[in-house]
Amino acid sequence: MIKRLPWVRRVGAGLLALLGVVALAGAWVGVRGLNARDHLRQAAVLMDQLRWEMAGGDTRAAAATLASLQRQTARARAQSDDPGWRLGRGQVVADDLAAVSTVAAALDDLAREGLPPLVETAGSVDLGALTPRAGRVDLAPLRAAAPRLAAADDAVRRARDRVAGIDPDGLADRLRAPLRQLRDSLDRAATQVATAARTAQLLPGMLGADGPRSYLVVFQNLAEVRATGGLPGAFVTLRADRGAIRIVDQSTASALGRFARPVLPLDPARRALYTDRLGTYPADVNFAPHFPTAAQLLREMYRRRSGRTVDGVLATDPVAMAGLLRVLGPVPVPGGPTLTADNAVRVLLSETYAHSASSTAQDRYFAAAARAAFQALTTRRTDPVALAAELARAAGERRLLLWSADPAQQRLIAGTVLEGVLPTSDGRRPTVGVFLNDGSGAKLGYYLRAAAELSLGACRPDGRRELLLRFSLGSTAPASGLSEYVLGAGLAGDPYTVRTNVALYTSPGGAISRVLLDGARARLGTGLEGRRAVGLVTVDLRPGQTRVLEATLLTGVPAGGWGTGPVTPRLWTTPGVTPWRLSVRSADGCDASK
Repeated sequence: MIKRLPWVRRVGAGLLALLGVVALAGAWVGVRGLNARDHLRQAAVLMDQLRWEMAGGDTRAAAATLASLQRQTARARAQSDDPGWRLGRGQVVADDLAAVSTVAAALDDLAREGLPPLVETAGSVDLGALTPRAGRVDLAPLRAAAPRLAAADDAVRRARDRVAGIDPDGLADRLRAPLRQLRDSLDRAATQVATAARTAQLLPGMLGADGPRSYLVVFQNLAEVRATGGLPGAFVTLRADRGAIRIVDQSTASALGRFARPVLPLDPARRALYTDRLGTYPADVNFAPHFPTAAQLLREMYRRRSGRTVDGVLATDPVAMAGLLRVLGPVPVPGGPTLTADNAVRVLLSETYAHSASSTAQDRYFAAAARAAFQALTTRRTDPVALAAELARAAGERRLLLWSADPAQQRLIAGTVLEGVLPTSDGRRPTVGVFLNDGSGAKLGYYLRAAAELSLGACRPDGRRELLLRFSLGSTAPASGLSEYVLGAGLAGDPYTVRTNVALYTSPGGAISRVLLDGARARLGTGLEGRRAVGLVTVDLRPGQTRVLEATLLTGVPAGGWGTGPVTPRLWTTPGVTPWRLSVRSADGCDASK
């Protein structure tokens, strides 16, 4: 993440696209406009060169390239902010010239303040040292890099915000698209550098640099689906002390038993939607798609049963484990088959249920698999870049979720994909959630297949906008031959019918207008979580059947209106055994009056 800087190439590409139309400004301000364009063009080329040098670990060459890049951005800034240029702003291209000036200044600040600490960090931090060796992570390099990465994070965010402040509505048509490309590139840059900066701040403390820490690592069983992935199944308790990590306890959520009353006070709105089971039954703590709630409930349940108070909770699943096995290689598991990247999901979520005589035997194998994977992760030499890529992939799919009892650490986690919390404010990017909870009391979630399409609909006079959601859910379960353990309680009546409770979450301040199931009005339960309206629909699927939900949702009213530029909604879903087929469509903005 630190060395490769893939966002540098994207920023350079966005800049080159922008420069393709900067000649329009040059025609008004003469040679200085053309000079600014040429300097920025050179800067774009040097950004790409810098990326390759850092990817190859040639930090001496990267330092020289950075110096050249700084000279080019400084000259572009000077050429686009002299009296002649400002005089040009009085012409009909005033907004275009101002935009070019802002871009030049933002990129010059980025080259002088954002890139140097990243180059310095790449020269001093070996990614290989950040992977566990003999059960220990060397925390000193990461701790030393934290201040430099924080400075880079601040500089990249300021550059992004300056470019984001350019109003595209006043620009020439040919300037709008490349400006959007540059803005998107800087958005990605800000996300990646912020992730590196937060990691450097977060990991040393979490891994015991300031004293021992302990964590409950929960493996979500996707065969029985829950909003955040699957029901909490096997877990291990880790202890971290000055970078040394070891397992100190291991069990299953079912071993925690049930509780007569909620172990912690429940949010009344969530309680109304999902009942007291959130706080009384360990398998149901994640009915709601709010991971901090599930984590705190599990932590308290574990404390009451074990007497141990952990410092945080991490959740993952077999799909994420399969990704790690692509880097780690095959992992032998006592009492069962060796796990590989190709068979891990199938073995853990299907074959084990078919071949084990009892739930006790299954739990033993799951526990052994978790221990074996942890042992391989902390002792084997691995490719750190490949390992980081797999972890990033799992986090991006929300298969890695993290909560810390330390408020300072939780503030660093907040707002990242690790937090497992829907955005509290959407602005011009409305976020819709589609989350699933098993209603069969069975392990038939292995056979679910899902797809969703989200698009923007009509603008309304009240400032809201329609969101059109089409969600299909299918079952590939056979009609016979499954074990009694897989079929479970058979709460849908027919044991081979998969019952799934679907929760639709609107954007903040939104509402649910209409929900159809297979073209007919659906029976809909409703509630509220935070500022989001929630609709609950039960969907029963016979083997081989696919059913379709169609929903018309209403957004809230964005503080700044919708504007006229493209609007791209976001769609959050429950991670499944197989990836959802997702389609999210952008559309032009609109004024509240349209």
